[in-house]
Amino acid sequence: MPEQFPPALEKMRHSVYRYILLATFLLILAFFSITSINRFSTGAPDETFTTITGKKIALKDLRGKPVIVTFWATDCPGCMKEIPHLLDLYKQYHKQGLEIIAVAMYYDPPNHIVSMTNDLQLPYDVALDLKAEHAHAFGDVQLIPSSFLISPDGLIDLKKTGSFDPVEMKSRIETFTLG
Repeated sequence: MPEQFPPALEKMRHSVYRYILLATFLLILAFFSITSINRFSTGAPDETFTTITGKKIALKDLRGKPVIVTFWATDCPGCMKEIPHLLDLYKQYHKQGLEIIAVAMYYDPPNHIVSMTNDLQLPYDVALDLKAEHAHAFGDVQLIPSSFLISPDGLIDLKKTGSFDPVEMKSRIETFTLG
């Protein structure tokens, strides 16, 4: 015969079960919310970048094209390792519509950014983020490199903190440029 609990304990036991169920539901909901950020359900912020040459680039004007927005700094070893991959992507896909905007972190001295951009002859746009406004708009970017692939319809298709996988990035870009 099953053990009987006094009514007060029985009521408490049911309350504990309800809290456990609620907590489990909230954890599952949080998990799917976080993973959906990486699965292109979030629209890109409506940002306008100013490049080191003074050119203004509004993300809304780039609709219809895939766009990589990457946050970096001249003193970041991981960022420097990504530059050859970004150059490769630009050379391979720019004629098919890919745009790349490299956003220098607010603490990186502008003269370092201009110097490195010129020394490396970067063909893609390099923007300054002097007040960390762009970093804030993209979810308070603090760790670099951080890259965002924006689909032609303006949704964030991929968010990557740390070095991105060039093979995965190429595969995703090809779905936009070839498909």
